[in-house]
Amino acid sequence: MPDLPHPLTGQPFPSPVPPGTGWPDDPATAHTPVAEDADDVSRVATTAADLPALTAAVSVCRACDRLVAWREGVARTKRASFATEPYWGRPVTGWGSDSPRVLVMGLAPAANGGNRTGRIFTGDRSGDWLFAYLHRVGLANQPTSVHAGDGLRLVRTRMVAAVRCAPPDNKPTTTERDTCAPWLEREVALVQESLRVVVCLGSFGWAAALRTFAAIGYDVPRPRPRFGHGAEGVLTAPDGRTLLLLASYHPSQQNTFTGKLTEPMLDAVLGRAAALALED
Repeated sequence: MPDLPHPLTGQPFPSPVPPGTGWPDDPATAHTPVAEDADDVSRVATTAADLPALTAAVSVCRACDRLVAWREGVARTKRASFATEPYWGRPVTGWGSDSPRVLVMGLAPAANGGNRTGRIFTGDRSGDWLFAYLHRVGLANQPTSVHAGDGLRLVRTRMVAAVRCAPPDNKPTTTERDTCAPWLEREVALVQESLRVVVCLGSFGWAAALRTFAAIGYDVPRPRPRFGHGAEGVLTAPDGRTLLLLASYHPSQQNTFTGKLTEPMLDAVLGRAAALALED
């Protein structure tokens, strides 16, 4: 298959994109260590000294055979509407501020969204909703996220997915979720001192947040707070700091087209997060 031009830069790339070849915001190089199994993930994540080292390692992970095969297969076959574009086809890293006050946590990249563009929540209708509202409440510098390299910047906000590769039918297995968990735990640990609020998109994101903060030593209420749109929970760090969890239905087409999630509902959750993030 011939290399195809990046839709913003025009530089040709194969699909999937090899690390260190010039894709916008690619954190890795050809020498970034590759995690090949769950033990590698745990070892590399635990020893990552900072966010750049962690995100580079995440972006080349090959620990889950099924997810690697799926994400790369989608990248090569492509959706017809994106047939003239190269696909990132690698794990999608956390992205945004290195000292965030807001952490937005979701399930996984979309096969023809983040798996194509190389940026979390970017390139599908869910992301269109999310970034428009982040901009509206002051947490993004522009209302659209089209592709890595489009000039978008988040304000005191970082985005992460519990699972970093696009899964078939948007359903990772429990083993895949657990294999990926050390990436998330290390990323949260590296940014947790600045955090004030975590916005969890969907029940999977809510459960992942509770598991992750418990794993890095936070006191999580028991019984654990139940997911529902607008649900809240307070977590306590080992040093006594508190962190607010806010829940939202995921801005998937299934939820937005049916009216399960409306614009005012998402506005209310993100507006509350912004108020906490932007206050001094």
